[in-house]
Amino acid sequence: MIEQLNQSASYVLEQAGKEPIFLAIVLGSGLGDLADTFSDKIIIPYKDIPNFPQTTVAGHAGQLVVGNLSGKRVVAMQGRFHYYEGHSMDKVVFPIQMFAVMGIKNLLVTNAAGCVNEKWQAGDLMLISDHIKLIADNPLRGINIDQLGERFFDMSNAYDLDLRKMAKAEAEKLNIDLKEGVYQLFTGPSYETPAEVRLARVLGADAVGMSTVPEVIAARHAKMRVLGISCLTNMASGVLDEVLDHQDVLETSKRVKESFSSLVKGVVNSWQ
Repeated sequence: MIEQLNQSASYVLEQAGKEPIFLAIVLGSGLGDLADTFSDKIIIPYKDIPNFPQTTVAGHAGQLVVGNLSGKRVVAMQGRFHYYEGHSMDKVVFPIQMFAVMGIKNLLVTNAAGCVNEKWQAGDLMLISDHIKLIADNPLRGINIDQLGERFFDMSNAYDLDLRKMAKAEAEKLNIDLKEGVYQLFTGPSYETPAEVRLARVLGADAVGMSTVPEVIAARHAKMRVLGISCLTNMASGVLDEVLDHQDVLETSKRVKESFSSLVKGVVNSWQ
């Protein structure tokens, strides 16, 4: 695996140019437009990157965008990989591990999530304070890649506390009511049942979704600093008497993309 990661990293670095990349950003469903605001953009289609998986989800462009955002050199994923697409967990986190091999030390993960917290509403943004993963599979199952990190590693500060404080300060400056809570992973592609959502609430989850957690595990294994933000695109199953639809997820993402983009730009600007 390390040979494949090295090949992919070398190709992306060759395309991206010599300037170091400070931050990697994973853009969730409906949130990919942020990369269009980068200056000095370089677009690298996933299909051109050796060993790279391909995304199949509507709303995911399937390319890396390298450029400048808020004074920093960044690389963004317009389209991530999900377990439900049939990818193995190691393929889901392949891009994150590639970023680590490229020397990137910082990761911002975003997602579209279902809102479990009954006091909140669709369209809210949530800073991820922690996550819950009850599914058995793990992206690091198998032989450890020693070049990336140790076999056993700490997850007590997976979502960096100092970065979360910084993000809350930026949200306050922008007058954005940024929630903070726990994200629980479900595998999808079916949305959660009302009973599963009730269980998630009992366990302490504020949001549920089908991504992010494997990526964060891989990032922390490689000692990357991580910040996570969820766009709560719908109330989770059973919270309201409504049928869940992926189109609603995309439409809510579009509705809040201005405030989301402003928050991300502020966060990137203040990220040290």
